[in-house]
Amino acid sequence: MRIVFSEDHRKHFAQGEVYGGELVTPFERPSRMEYILRELKRRKMTDIVPPARLDMKAVKRVHDAGFLDFLRTAWDEWQKAGYRGEILPTAIPNRSLQQRIPRWIDGKVGYYIHSVETAITAGTWEAACASAAVALTAQRLVAGGAGAAFALCRPPGHHAHDDLYGGYCFLNNAAIAAQAFRDQGAARVAILDVDFHHGNGTQDIFYDRADVLFCSLHGNPEDCYPHFLGYKDETGKGKGEGFNVNYPMGPGTGFDTWGSALRKALARIKAYKPDALVVSLGVDAFKDDPISFFKLTSADFTRAGEAIARLRLPTLFVMEGGYAIEAIGVNTVNVLEGFENA
Repeated sequence: MRIVFSEDHRKHFAQGEVYGGELVTPFERPSRMEYILRELKRRKMTDIVPPARLDMKAVKRVHDAGFLDFLRTAWDEWQKAGYRGEILPTAIPNRSLQQRIPRWIDGKVGYYIHSVETAITAGTWEAACASAAVALTAQRLVAGGAGAAFALCRPPGHHAHDDLYGGYCFLNNAAIAAQAFRDQGAARVAILDVDFHHGNGTQDIFYDRADVLFCSLHGNPEDCYPHFLGYKDETGKGKGEGFNVNYPMGPGTGFDTWGSALRKALARIKAYKPDALVVSLGVDAFKDDPISFFKLTSADFTRAGEAIARLRLPTLFVMEGGYAIEAIGVNTVNVLEGFENA
């Protein structure tokens, strides 16, 4: 399998995350990539290439221009304001508050963020652009006939809306790749999100469209992040009605229940007859993940890869979450190896 990866992911390393009322080292950290790379090399999956230069036109097909300008300039504005720490919001315009973009950087941050655990640092914009470049380069490999490719993206992307960041995500890599397939001639594209946390950003981006089917297996938002999207009755709107399918599951979910949901999602994708499949590959459904309550084992990820392979579709895997650091490499590569060996 072709693999695309950029060392520029290291430029984003927030030093703090608000979790349980404390400032802790973020669960999403650069060492995640080291464990995945180590396992890829151990299993002789060494066809790893750097990304091509990012095509911002492809990014702008998904993300709001003002949002992109904000991400690009936020750090400089923050420093000019005299702030010394990392960028975190102090006010967010929820419910009855005005939805206006303030002039002051502190207000802009609140306007463009949807969850406060995600800090912006000096290198965040460069890392996010590199991550999107990884996804687009891998997408071109698949579109060019590679059959399958793995975009080893960091930062992840599926929580990023067209004009909002959060959940460790800044640019929505999976959505950018799916749109690129469409722009290059694919009539229909399916996105399968197997991350423990609902891909709220991806859902929102394609919610009113019939040309991209979104299926997500995730923890019930009544019980876990992102809380405010991911319910079963969210099925799309307008032309997109029926093309958004959520499979929320509760605490303690093991492979019997999760695997059943996967089979249903794959059947839905097969019936849709897409020209390409994008898999938002989070492995935080693992039993020992610190911010998950599913109970999948490492062997279950191999079974998931095998099941996805049976669709026989051009497939792009895009890395998302997974925070049991010492197991992330095994679990990620198990999916890829299961796919390849099916």
